[in-house]
Amino acid sequence: MRRGSLSLSLSPSRRAVHCGRTPLWLTLCKMATSLGSNTYNRQNWEDADFPILCQTCLGENPYIRMTKEKYGKECKICARPFTVFRWCPGTRMRFKKTEVCQTCSKMKNVCQTCLLDLEYGLPIQVRDTGLSVKDEVPRSDVNKEYYTQNMEREIANSDGTRPVGQLGKAPSSSDMLLKLARTTPYYKRNRPHICSFWVKGECKRGEECPYRHEKPTDPDDPLADQNIKDRYYGINDPVADKLLKRASTMPRLDPPEDKSISTLYIGGLGDTVTDADLKSHFYQFGEIRTITIVQRQQCAFIQFATRQAAESAAEKSFNKLIINGRRLTVKWGRSQAARGKEGIKDGVSEMGTRLDPVPGLPGALPPPPALDEEAPANYFNLDPSTTPAVMNIALPPPPGINPPPPGFGPPMFHPMGHMAPPMPPPMSMRPPGQIHYPSQDPQRMGAHACTWLTSWGVAAGVKSFCYTVSFFSSR
Repeated sequence: MRRGSLSLSLSPSRRAVHCGRTPLWLTLCKMATSLGSNTYNRQNWEDADFPILCQTCLGENPYIRMTKEKYGKECKICARPFTVFRWCPGTRMRFKKTEVCQTCSKMKNVCQTCLLDLEYGLPIQVRDTGLSVKDEVPRSDVNKEYYTQNMEREIANSDGTRPVGQLGKAPSSSDMLLKLARTTPYYKRNRPHICSFWVKGECKRGEECPYRHEKPTDPDDPLADQNIKDRYYGINDPVADKLLKRASTMPRLDPPEDKSISTLYIGGLGDTVTDADLKSHFYQFGEIRTITIVQRQQCAFIQFATRQAAESAAEKSFNKLIINGRRLTVKWGRSQAARGKEGIKDGVSEMGTRLDPVPGLPGALPPPPALDEEAPANYFNLDPSTTPAVMNIALPPPPGINPPPPGFGPPMFHPMGHMAPPMPPPMSMRPPGQIHYPSQDPQRMGAHACTWLTSWGVAAGVKSFCYTVSFFSSR
């Protein structure tokens, strides 16, 4: 009866506190047996005043409004409650929030939202590969909790400016990371997601829709399948695989064969990089002879005293030169002769800009026709089959004048007969041929087909004909 009465007295309370599948009294018993675990130990829950974010996730607007929810969600890595921050990085952008706690963020030196490295803006897998770091976070709950407690103790003893663990012992920089690092924020990463209703053709909001009306990516694309845990642990990250392949095929800057070239071309200066900034960076490689800045083209030419210093500067600055937050382009200079030939040939200035043609200049002349070297030169467009005997023919007098009697006319040809040079035929009797120069055009300057006589032939013929006419008229 005693046990029965006890059960009767407890049964109403049990029915009153039943709120799910597990009774509340059983939940309280489990909490009593695991008070030492972090699941119910509020001292290890995170309570932060401001998140750890990268510049891209914060957005381009320096004034943003954030909402703070204390113990709003559990961390995606360690499963401990933490303070969730939510904000909008800009207009026409989606709302973003923190995904992992600050302890997990400090262990890997990553952003709490995008989980990219805070220094280089690269995935963890790419950063660890470039620094040759192998920092494996435990996966099981017990080992993960023990590892996290040790990292928190190490973070508390540090000044907070450098990462902890294996990452803090790694070298400060890497050539591959400097080449792949993103120096400017990529705000397109904050765009809204694609509207699923628009893809199905059912979106009725139009321009008021806060989501993107764009065609979705190919589902077979590896970049379409990204996991936040794989990115944090540095495994199976498609973005990291793409960047590592790009690093393997990255071009190199080979020195020119001309050993007299000791000048480097620095492009993309902008308005922030000055002469002193370039000098403070490049003086470490050797003696600098001159630094010439072309402000209009936003570039500079740095001439070293020796070729060895120029090669050292080009090798250690190519694709990894960052001054005042700007990534600069490094190339080898060109010799004066090669620069002049290229500018004349392609119409491009020394700075790489294309020059506009000068108005009013005549166009280029067409190339002369190809001539056979073995064939004789035909300067008068004569038919090669025509012989001199055929061209020595009697020609009629000019129109309007009676012909002279036989025997009184002027000699049409030289007395030497066949030894005399042949008379050129008139233009109307010449075979059609290509006119090479304007001076050979018969229609030029009012020429006619009848003007086929040479100057000495016309003068001699007209003079003799006048003498003959006057002799007959006097008799």
